[in-house]
Amino acid sequence: MHLVSSALVAACTAWNVAGLVAVWRATRPVSDSSRLLPVSVLKPLSGADSELHQNLKSFFEQDHPQFELVFGATDATDPALDTVARLQREFPTTRCRVVTHTGGAALNPKVRNLLGMLPHARHDLILISDSNVRAPRHYLSELVRVHEQSGAGIVTNLFAGSDENTLGGALENVQLNGFCAAGAALPTLSGDAAVIGKSTLFSHTTLNALGGLERLSCVLAEDFILGKMFENGGKRVVFAPTVLCSPNRQLKLGASLARHLRWSMLRFRLRPVAAVLEPVTSPLAMLPFAWLLFGPWSVAWAILLLVLRDVGGWVVLRGLERAWLPLVLSPLRELCALAIWCVAPLKRHITWRGRRLRLSAGTLLYAEPLRR
Repeated sequence: MHLVSSALVAACTAWNVAGLVAVWRATRPVSDSSRLLPVSVLKPLSGADSELHQNLKSFFEQDHPQFELVFGATDATDPALDTVARLQREFPTTRCRVVTHTGGAALNPKVRNLLGMLPHARHDLILISDSNVRAPRHYLSELVRVHEQSGAGIVTNLFAGSDENTLGGALENVQLNGFCAAGAALPTLSGDAAVIGKSTLFSHTTLNALGGLERLSCVLAEDFILGKMFENGGKRVVFAPTVLCSPNRQLKLGASLARHLRWSMLRFRLRPVAAVLEPVTSPLAMLPFAWLLFGPWSVAWAILLLVLRDVGGWVVLRGLERAWLPLVLSPLRELCALAIWCVAPLKRHITWRGRRLRLSAGTLLYAEPLRR
């Protein structure tokens, strides 16, 4: 038992320390010397929230010399289209087009939207960017520079949860800036891409050579699978250093828990062994084993690792602003994450935008009628 406890405590310590180092490395600056190729920014839309105007406005304000914005919606009455129309009037010189379409046969609603948008992109360099992120003016130029300098297949970014005004938003941001950031940065920098699709730059030509966007039509984790398509095709996935903001101002607790339950379901279908071992990364879950080794000092060990991962990740991604929040909420976040971990492998269905979908291995989706 002593040997098992030692191994588990060592693994927990190593993962949390290495995860913070990976987040720090992924956000280091790059040089500015490189040509700036034109880029098409695809923005799939679905509904509007209070942050949408500011999020989209940050893309109209990019300093890249040649880019276009392509907004897509599968519903001509989507309220997000009104926000885009106001921004088009505010920035008349920015090349921008709006595509409304019926979508197609893809079960994944984001991919269904993207398939309708992609034929309207003028440039070979494509950036898929979610509508709930906010970017600084240099963001596009930096992505293109990193793509050209590194020769990578995909350039992506870490993002920081921000602007929390509710308990749900605060817990969400502690999760995003700690566990999620480390869980994306560490494997990706180690050569095992774990792409989170809020920001994904790639060549359209290369994507088509690898099978095209249609290959993602019937999977839920389209961002992760996209990264694996490029990685398995011999193309690296790298990070650009800019950290994007993902505001969660009014996120409710139930919505946050539902989102992370879905993400946990994905991890169990994509990497079942790694998902089963996730509690090993939790200082709270490993505390009983640490107690066998250190006695009361194990509490100090657990607190130190929580501070390193959650406070450290928070500070690296968004600075000292409200850095006391992860210090206070980290234990509650751990408990919520462990509860979700217990439930996720037992759930087989999700309801997403009005459709009941069965989730299978590899996050393959199967449509089922909604139950009345």
